[in-house]
Amino acid sequence: MKEGDTASGSPVDDLRAALRALADPVRADKQRAYLHSELNHLGVRIPDLRRRVTETRRRMGARAGPDVLALAQDLWSAEEDPTKPVYDYRRAAVEMLVQYAGVLDAADLKDVESLLRQCHTWALVDPLAVHCVGIVARHDPAAGAVLDRWITDPDFWLRRSALLALLPAIRAGRPDTAQLMRYADALVGEREFFLRKALGWVLREMSTRDPQLVVDWLGRYGSRVAPLTRKEALRRLTGGGTARA
Repeated sequence: MKEGDTASGSPVDDLRAALRALADPVRADKQRAYLHSELNHLGVRIPDLRRRVTETRRRMGARAGPDVLALAQDLWSAEEDPTKPVYDYRRAAVEMLVQYAGVLDAADLKDVESLLRQCHTWALVDPLAVHCVGIVARHDPAAGAVLDRWITDPDFWLRRSALLALLPAIRAGRPDTAQLMRYADALVGEREFFLRKALGWVLREMSTRDPQLVVDWLGRYGSRVAPLTRKEALRRLTGGGTARA
């Protein structure tokens, strides 16, 4: 038993029980329909889920990366019905990885990648990409090579993850501009909605730091830029002093 575990059960077992106690069947049905999900849903509110994961993290204390990954995988794979995983357990696994992102490094992204390939929804992909992978990328330069591989992966959720993982550095005022432009160039012709939206989202964030960079990129590609991407990218550039794309 690890320090911080108690006789009441493993951290994962106790967290699952806490989430089941918060189940809301009405919310679960609405959530399943909204996400077009084929998973089982408990209907736990995200703020409540985060609080329960935070309580679990405090109980467990400091953990090494491999231990965190094992706990997250255990939670991710937990099932009530053997034919269907539980969305709320998977969302809690994502939150655990987010809260422990500081102890992970680029080598751990192999395991995170495996989870990303199983997500099949922005509701799991986005927090994992932005708040876990993006944090790892900020403190471990070796993560750049992983993202470079993801940006050309056949799975569009991996391509979306590589792009969204740039957000923490952009928001911190330390973007890798060359990397961002390479990824934008690679995705400019994408037809997938979730990639067009994500590209516009990341460019919009960049526009608050370097508006001319974004305007110049939009101008360079002209009509090749999807209207959705352009609209999102320009959303914060409505002032009078900015050059037009």
